[in-house]
Amino acid sequence: VQLVESGGGLVQPGGSLRLSCAASGFTFSRYAMNWYRQAPGKERELVATITSAGGSTNYADSVKGRFTVSRDNAKNTVYLQMNSLKPEDTAVYYCNTNLDWVRTYWGQGTQVTVSS
Repeated sequence: VQLVESGGGLVQPGGSLRLSCAASGFTFSRYAMNWYRQAPGKERELVATITSAGGSTNYADSVKGRFTVSRDNAKNTVYLQMNSLKPEDTAVYYCNTNLDWVRTYWGQGTQVTVSS
């Protein structure tokens, strides 16, 4: 299983970024996908979840109305569209999936920095 995030970078407050996570090594369309983030000195937190077919999504309260998670099962890719970014969104963002109670997989992370 491999998860590879991309799309992070430096953006000014109020700006937008779109993160991508390319998945391989498992049947992508069968599994929910998650985005987490971890800011310096803080615990990793769940940001967004999307079900296997993309029919249902959930968000942390801190990003509701600003972030949108989506997926393209034909491309084995999950996205996180981040709008109206705030300095407190600065973190390393990770893609995650859980194939069962034991097998959980993470990408290497992509840095998002929101600063003027």
